[in-house]
Formats: sequence, structure tokens, C-alpha cells
Amino acid sequence: MEQRDMSVMEHIVELRRRIVISLIFFTVALIAGFFLAKPLIMYLQSTPTAQDLPMNAFKMTDPIRIFMTFAVSIGFIFTFPVIMYQLWAFIRPGLHEKEQKATLAYIPFAFILFIAGLSFAYFILFPYIIQFMGNLAGSLGITEQYGVNEYFSFLFQITLPFGILFQLPVVVMFLTRLGIITPSFLSQVRKFAYFVLLVLAGFITPPEIISHLMVTVPMLLLYEFSIWVSYLTYRKVQKAEKEREAGLEK
Repeated sequence: MEQRDMSVMEHIVELRRRIVISLIFFTVALIAGFFLAKPLIMYLQSTPTAQDLPMNAFKMTDPIRIFMTFAVSIGFIFTFPVIMYQLWAFIRPGLHEKEQKATLAYIPFAFILFIAGLSFAYFILFPYIIQFMGNLAGSLGITEQYGVNEYFSFLFQITLPFGILFQLPVVVMFLTRLGIITPSFLSQVRKFAYFVLLVLAGFITPPEIISHLMVTVPMLLLYEFSIWVSYLTYRKVQKAEKEREAGLEK
């Protein structure tokens, strides 16, 4: 741990520096997003999920809105590891040397989980929901005529929350490492956590039991996995504390 304690003003200056660095990287990533947005939009429109859907622009601003949404999203995804690193760098002075190395290793793990969440939502959940909505429209005699803005807004509504929710094991691991939470605490609040996850699943999915279960079950498994991760992390922290105390006694 660093010997000199930082003042409140120094913390504010350091936080501002980390935010500025993140914004600079985001600006560069956003420029890249401007070039990648069009190919990505064209690709997503050519996939089997979207090919059978007649998409139209019902507003003059729909194309630019979709383009900017993709550009910003691409910029955020590219900047995500940088944001995580800057967050780690900000709290690093308050960590022991071993804690610094351990928490730094969380960054690639967090990015992988973020991509995994997006992939699960897009390749597994999203096609099923689109198929369900299409079958429901057909059974009700409704002709599908979707706006391109509505389609992609719904796509982001489904995928982005899962990218964030898949960060749960990393957040739990990090908070356990800092001693803020314990596996016993996570077990005690399990019922409350399940209720919150059920409510979140209801906001993400349409009112249909199968799609609701497709969202709820992975989220509950993710929470149980987080408890297991917290348990392993807690054991390592306890072991490190005992070794440190034994070293001080000598």
C-alpha cells in the first residue's frame, strides 16, 4: 500500500484525471464506431432473424438515430476495458500489493463476461423472442410492419442489460476482495436477490412464460455462481490475512 495518504482534494483531482483519460479513449473509440456502425448495421439486417422482418423508417430521423446509437455503443464497448482499468487505478493506492495484482486480473475477465452476456442475449434469447412475437402476430391476423428504429431499439433493450448483468461475478469478487461483502451475506439475501432478478427479467422480456424463464434461469444461475466465486475469494482473503498476521508475529 502506498505510504502517503491522499487528501480529499488529491482524490478529486485523481478522479478527474481518470475520467478525462476515459473520455479521451471514448472519443477515439467513437470515431472508430463511426466507421464500423454501417457495416455492423448492414450485417445485422442480413441475418436470418432480421431478413424476414419488413423494416421501415417511419421518421426522417430514424436512420441517423440508429447510426449514432451503434456508433456510441461500439465506442462504449471498445472503451469498457479502459474504464475498468481507470477505476482500478483510482482505488489502487488503497490496496495491498497482492490485492492490486489480483484485482487487476479482473479486467479481462469482466470484458469477457460482458461479451458473453451480449452474445447470449443476441444469439439465443433475441431470436426466440422475435419468433414468438411473429407467431403471435400471425395467430392474431396482424401484418408485421416494423420500424427499423423500433427493431434495433428492442435489440439494445435485450442485449445491453445482459452485458451488464454478466458483470455480477466480477463485482461480487471485487467487493469480497475488499471485505465489503461475504458469501454468507449473499446467501442470507438470496430470496431478496431472486425477487429483484425476477422483476428485472419481467422488464427485459415480453409477458410470456418461456422467454421469461430463458432470462430468469441464467440470471439465477449467475447469482449462485457469484456466491461460489465469493466463497473462493473469501477463502483466499482469509488465508492471506493469516499469513500476514503470522509474518508480523515473527
